[in-house]
Amino acid sequence: MMNERLRGWADLAHSSRPILQSPAEGRLVSYSLPAPDIATDTFLHLAEGQERFFWQNGLDRTVYAGFGMAAQLMAWGGGRFKEIKQKIESLFTNAVRLADQPDLASPRFFGGFAFRDDFTPDNTWSVFHPAHFILPHYQMVKTGNQTWLTINALLAEDDDLADTRLQLHEALQARLQLLAGANGLDSTGPPAPLSLKINYPMTFSQWQESINLAISQIKGSDLEKVVLSRVCELRSKERIDVCHALVYLNENYKECTRFLFEPRPYHAFYGATPELLLQTKGIEVETMALAGSMRRGRNSNEDQILQHHLLNSAKDRHEHALVVDSICRRLEALDIDLDVTDQPNIYTLSYIHHLLTPIKGRLKKETGILPLLETLHPTPALGGSPRDLALDFIRRAEPVPRGWYAAPVGWVDANMDGQFAVGIRSAVAQERRVWLYAGAGIVAESEPQKEWSETSLKFQPMFAALGLDVDPQNSAIEESI
Repeated sequence: MMNERLRGWADLAHSSRPILQSPAEGRLVSYSLPAPDIATDTFLHLAEGQERFFWQNGLDRTVYAGFGMAAQLMAWGGGRFKEIKQKIESLFTNAVRLADQPDLASPRFFGGFAFRDDFTPDNTWSVFHPAHFILPHYQMVKTGNQTWLTINALLAEDDDLADTRLQLHEALQARLQLLAGANGLDSTGPPAPLSLKINYPMTFSQWQESINLAISQIKGSDLEKVVLSRVCELRSKERIDVCHALVYLNENYKECTRFLFEPRPYHAFYGATPELLLQTKGIEVETMALAGSMRRGRNSNEDQILQHHLLNSAKDRHEHALVVDSICRRLEALDIDLDVTDQPNIYTLSYIHHLLTPIKGRLKKETGILPLLETLHPTPALGGSPRDLALDFIRRAEPVPRGWYAAPVGWVDANMDGQFAVGIRSAVAQERRVWLYAGAGIVAESEPQKEWSETSLKFQPMFAALGLDVDPQNSAIEESI
């Protein structure tokens, strides 16, 4: 007799509700079909009201998206990285592919970690956990002229695989028909402006006090650098349209990694981050040091002058060197052969310049991405140096918990390889409220006004994605909004 869960999968293709909300128990099965001419924005838009996931590395043409929940993994405390690794490995151990499919279309978990391992979900981050990963029920991958649609599900050990394959095939065909007949979102312009009420929990005077205290401790203790962040809270009369915001980020911040993790409908963490934290493929490892910032010029001549100032800024080069040295020390302790350039490059985005040092390496043996991620997070680019002193200062100085801001967000596949970015240039939306985050690295030479202006600039991608026209080079506007 046909399993009742199997009977419902074809119906799920037309439903706005997920059929599976299962813990990671049972045997994982997956089935894939080619899905030509399916647009990613259409795939996500039709999944509104369900869990949704998106990832595209700015340097990679490959797009991953998913919706629904086949399995969910969570962990807490200092052992969260190890626990998540064990749970993912366990689930993939007896996984079955019910169709010939490229590795690209294979199941992968989307998720991430909170900035701190002792994070307790608060009102803003109420559905996000210290470690939280979801295997989508439906999963799409697009690379070049290839697109694949995959369905993932957990079965009891005695479920019949032949019946399962038939039902999964029918469910995918129904979803493909639905996608083929749908229209995507208009991405030719910015989102329609929302009626927003804007609040900055930290005033400039409070920011100035925190910066001055940090500088005092840097000059009088072993603290070398600390990264401080601030928050912009927006309240809207309408529900925040995360999907349309993501479409806008995809169109206008292609050089960045765009991501979406929506573990509960209308509770979403999303952004366009310039910083790759880590990626692994077998023994190949890649990361970067990204620290030191300068605004873009109003014309090409001014832009070149500002780039020159950034490359020759003693303050920014010192801040950058702390990040490079720390990342290299941590990775070398794991017996990794590193390839690091001697001097940083200028990494130019549409609205800001950064100092960038690419870092590549080769493992002596494959470990998967999560043990390396645990070693690196947080780098001095997001926390400070030394790590313990910086984290203690952040805990005392920042009035709003970071949640997942500045923390690892990404995906893990069945080989335990993956990609993770740092969750900066980001926002967390909850129904009709959204919180934007921005930070700046503080060293002895820092000036409060310049750091305030830098964070104002870093709010710009999320402002634009919400249809807000705020001049990033005029931070004084914040006091009057």
